[in-house]
Amino acid sequence: MRIGIAFDLKRKPFSNLPEDIFEELDSIETIEAIESVLKNAGHETVRLGGGKDFLLSILNTQVDIVFNLAEGLGGRSREAHVPSVLELLGIPYTGSDPLTLSLTLDKGMTKRVVGSAGVLTPKFKVLSDLNSLNRDLGLNYPLIIKPLWEGSSMGIRRDSRVENFTGLKKKLEWLINSYGEPALVEEFIEGEEVTAGVIGNENAHVIGMMMIKPRIGDQRDFIYSLEVKRNWREEVEYISPPPLSSHTLDELSRSALLAYKALTCRDIARLDFRIGVDGKPYFLEANPLPGLNPETGDLPIMIEKEGIPYAELILTVLYNALRRNRLAAKSRARV
Repeated sequence: MRIGIAFDLKRKPFSNLPEDIFEELDSIETIEAIESVLKNAGHETVRLGGGKDFLLSILNTQVDIVFNLAEGLGGRSREAHVPSVLELLGIPYTGSDPLTLSLTLDKGMTKRVVGSAGVLTPKFKVLSDLNSLNRDLGLNYPLIIKPLWEGSSMGIRRDSRVENFTGLKKKLEWLINSYGEPALVEEFIEGEEVTAGVIGNENAHVIGMMMIKPRIGDQRDFIYSLEVKRNWREEVEYISPPPLSSHTLDELSRSALLAYKALTCRDIARLDFRIGVDGKPYFLEANPLPGLNPETGDLPIMIEKEGIPYAELILTVLYNALRRNRLAAKSRARV
């Protein structure tokens, strides 16, 4: 089978842009790792790239399916660019469709949909500018402030937790001026940071859950910030399965599946939560294009701790997409 790989590679940010503006994009090591898995399984691979390069490549290249990693550039619908083109051309691809990818990039829209499905999420507000900020937000401090439609902890720093109105105003001004987009302000859940991986379609199931535990400091105040992710080996410990009560783990698994289905994710996604002092999981955000670097991606780290080989994860994503598109696969997925 001939498989195209769509991706956007990291680059150096321009001087007038935030230092993490390309944080979501992939490294060449990720592309090489996925290529290796696919080739070892007997498939032929073609690098399609992303953006305008992808357009030229896909119009001049014959592939059976596209393994989509492309995050896109520009705007809150950027993750839908490549899937939209593929749907226009009638070419199958892995992962979620344009609607889900656009929806989940907008944290506020995501929370509204997930909340409507009965999943707990922290109380929040979306603020588009400083004029929309007032002292009576109806939220309880401490709060955490994030860009509305970014991933990979872009715009989230160690000081993104604020304790009062003055701190909120200062952080909101910095964020809007830096990223040029609205901000999500939500109540900070003082508890453990956990993530859950879900895979499949009609047979969707949780393949693993993992706690991100700081090596220094109090778990209750921990923020999985840009600084932490860039220095994760020294900053955090990944624990899978999380050392939580069986009841909390059951609730976490149930909430992850409910969110996955409410957002109509396909093939694979990672869903992030905080565990409140009440022992309940509170949904933060969903990532239907999870990082798949075998060394640094949260999902690959999680499944390795669960005893699942990296190659099995990649091939399961592929074979789920093949079955969904009624295409023949050389072997059966097992994850």
